[in-house]
Amino acid sequence: MQHVSPPAPTASKAARRPICDLPDELVSQIAAGEVVERPASVVRELVDNALDAGATQITLRLLAGGVRLISVEDDGCGIPQAELAVALRRHATSKIRTLDDLESVATMGFRGEALAAIASVSELALLSRPAGQDSAFLLDARSGELRPVARAMGTTVEVKELFFSTPARRKFLKTDTTELAHCVEAVRRHALARPDVGFAIWHEGKLVQQWRIALTHGAGAGALERRLADVLGEEFLEQSVALTHQEGRITLTGRAGLPDTARARADQQYCYVNGRFVRDKVVAHAARSAYEDVLHGQRQPVYALYIDIDPARVDVNVHPTKIEVRFRDSREVHQAVRHAIESALAAPRAGAVAAAPPAAMGYAAGATEPSVNFEQNGPPVLIPRAQAAMQFDAPIGHRVADLGALWGQPRAPEPEPERKDVSASSTWVSAEQPAWQSPAPDTPGTQSPPQAEVWPLGRALAQLQGIYILAENAQGLIIVDMHAAHERIVYERLKSQWDSGARIASQPLLIPATFAATPQELATAEQNVDALAALGLEITPFSARTLAVRAVPATLAQGDAVELARSVLAELAAHDASGVVQRAQNEILGTMACHGAVRANRQLTLPEMNGLLRQMESTERSDQCNHGRPTWRQLSLRELDALFLRGR
Repeated sequence: MQHVSPPAPTASKAARRPICDLPDELVSQIAAGEVVERPASVVRELVDNALDAGATQITLRLLAGGVRLISVEDDGCGIPQAELAVALRRHATSKIRTLDDLESVATMGFRGEALAAIASVSELALLSRPAGQDSAFLLDARSGELRPVARAMGTTVEVKELFFSTPARRKFLKTDTTELAHCVEAVRRHALARPDVGFAIWHEGKLVQQWRIALTHGAGAGALERRLADVLGEEFLEQSVALTHQEGRITLTGRAGLPDTARARADQQYCYVNGRFVRDKVVAHAARSAYEDVLHGQRQPVYALYIDIDPARVDVNVHPTKIEVRFRDSREVHQAVRHAIESALAAPRAGAVAAAPPAAMGYAAGATEPSVNFEQNGPPVLIPRAQAAMQFDAPIGHRVADLGALWGQPRAPEPEPERKDVSASSTWVSAEQPAWQSPAPDTPGTQSPPQAEVWPLGRALAQLQGIYILAENAQGLIIVDMHAAHERIVYERLKSQWDSGARIASQPLLIPATFAATPQELATAEQNVDALAALGLEITPFSARTLAVRAVPATLAQGDAVELARSVLAELAAHDASGVVQRAQNEILGTMACHGAVRANRQLTLPEMNGLLRQMESTERSDQCNHGRPTWRQLSLRELDALFLRGR
């Protein structure tokens, strides 16, 4: 019989180690791991200190992407000789003194961790000279040697051989090019918030980036826009709208990018709280919510947002990197951000046409008013024929058989349609029949319409392939997607009706749609009966583990009732009920508007086209349809000349 050896005994458990204090050096290394992740972390902390010192010019010099050398020079107030050694101690700072100071931090740095943490993983030298001191002094953090040197007023911090004492951490750094890019981005974030400070970045002895002081005496709106153009490019300034908003104790300024400039990544979203760059989920969600009506899919908006709030109402002591904050009232901040961006995006780029007498709008004395009348403090109203054609419940009636007849040949006048009451339910409001029609270019004895310059979207010329409207304005040619434009107009009207107290009609299902529900879905349906009813949904328990959909919105009666119910319940469970109801309502109203808008290949007359253009000029968010696509485009005369090589 073969002998089988017994299995080796398992290793005994390690003996318990006693609890003891960590060595100071190891404590410093652990703290450094929280504060210093890469060269960009060092740059951020040192620039923070320079700004707190009142610097107006900051110069950053790098070698090997910041691994071999990071030097930050400033012209701030400087550090006295007696305080240089104290500045390198852990938790030594001039920013706060008591707990009350910590609750209302108004400086970029305040913990006193940065210099000590950086010194523990690098060779750090501190050189500074305050006003009134005969010479500057240089302190070597390793040796503690202090000696006088020559320097103008200000401070220079040199960080050499980053992570030399922790080789394992140094191995995790990327290439020099990547680390340099992160360092430049760290300075860029500071530059966007401080147009009154000049920044220069040198790498390997070459100037990489420079932003000069935008305004010598203090910062202002003009200085901020100039800095935004310098840092993010002139295109950002051209493709964004300014926002200024105050709500309660919160003031917001900055610029919000147009939906057309949305990007695949969220790499151009800059948010500042009291001058500090932050990444906050509340602000990011509020900004994304503000773009819901004009930006769909996974595209990310572009914006630079500056939030001014009482320092006592925000906690910046959340994360060692100070890039995260916590608001005392996050709902207040969310609403303020959303309202600010929504208001900025609401105004159509074409410009709203204000109510004014004919002479003020550029019409000659005694001339007949155009086809669109303007009510006092209200939107422009369409002519009856445009009303009949545009309202989504109107039948397809009289249409122009040949658009060429509008230009080259006279045609018999069309009978005026029967007037009907549209005061409550119609999309358009009736007006008097216009006294002029767009004449043929060479037809003598006709009255010319008002000049196109007074209308931002110009005067309609023709319809192309039953899809696009061509119009002429002072800048050149306007091309309008008529279905997308009308869809937005109808959608905004439906939203206004809903806000005035209307309800979304629901349609009971002949056979309730049942589905196996999770415990969370069961609880959500039970807790949000009123919210579901406001959406036109009736979801009730069918059994202990089953829900039944008994009614759905009338406009979505042909859709998948179970899928609709599951998606709404998931939204209600994840977010605030009121916000979910508002978003779901907008989606339903958007579906209604899409079905009600004028369809492609539907012939419109020139007065109808002009009426649509005038409505676009006075409708909020008319630059994009409900799905985020643009509704119109401008081709300037210069672009048209380039197409035909004119002037070459």
